[in-house]
Amino acid sequence: MSWFNEYKKSLKLTEVEEFFDLFFYRPIAFLLVKIIYRTNITPNQLTLTAILMGLISGFFYAEGTADGVYIGAVFFLLFNILDCSDGQLARLKRNGTPTGRIIDGVADYIAFISVYIGIGIGFANKYENPSLFWTLLALTGLFNTIHAILVDYYRNRYLDYVLERKSTFEEELDEFRKEYNAIKNQKGKWFDRFIIGIYLKYSNLQSKLIVKKTNQKMFKATPQEYSVKNKRIIRFWVMIGPTSQVSAIIICSLFLRFDIFFAIMLIGYNLLAILNL
Repeated sequence: MSWFNEYKKSLKLTEVEEFFDLFFYRPIAFLLVKIIYRTNITPNQLTLTAILMGLISGFFYAEGTADGVYIGAVFFLLFNILDCSDGQLARLKRNGTPTGRIIDGVADYIAFISVYIGIGIGFANKYENPSLFWTLLALTGLFNTIHAILVDYYRNRYLDYVLERKSTFEEELDEFRKEYNAIKNQKGKWFDRFIIGIYLKYSNLQSKLIVKKTNQKMFKATPQEYSVKNKRIIRFWVMIGPTSQVSAIIICSLFLRFDIFFAIMLIGYNLLAILNL
């Protein structure tokens, strides 16, 4: 199998991949996967390394210097490459686990929180109104979380129908509820309870954010019909996905213009999310 075919196999579907992922982060991540493919390195180990990169990135942003921002941006870039590589490795080796998927999702939030706090510590006092800076930063983090939840839901919904697979939302939610109830009183299972508990809370928030549709006609469409009808809208959704947010932070960091980052996130991305709904 050629490297190009292997690369395509390591992806989900191209229409649900974010632009920066498809043409920058994932190709680099794929090269990393090829290097470590025959080793004992697991997707979960890549995820944990990605989390470490995110934490280091936040530390450098908190220095509040130009060099610190540039180094922080590099580590944030490394975080996203590793965050892409764990899923690619899992798909190629078929050794992914449900718990690993949860940890992968948690990694994004840990890295973003670290970077956001780092930016606040390093730069709030450099602006005339530090309180306003923290407020804008908090609002950006809040709306980015909402965007990530919506993108994750609609992307998985699209994949469920196009790939004719079991719903990753309802089916896995039931499975994790059963697993949580089975281990909630077992000794030595605190980490699993913690991870599954986070997933259940995340899914509960996700279900509250999604507007329930009473018209179910679209469920009767064939996968091909559903794909044709919804391909454009899913591409608009992934335009405001986590990788787009990472890229916006990195690009604005190169110019030390976090005010532009706030404008992109709070105005541009929110408008696009409203149009998508």
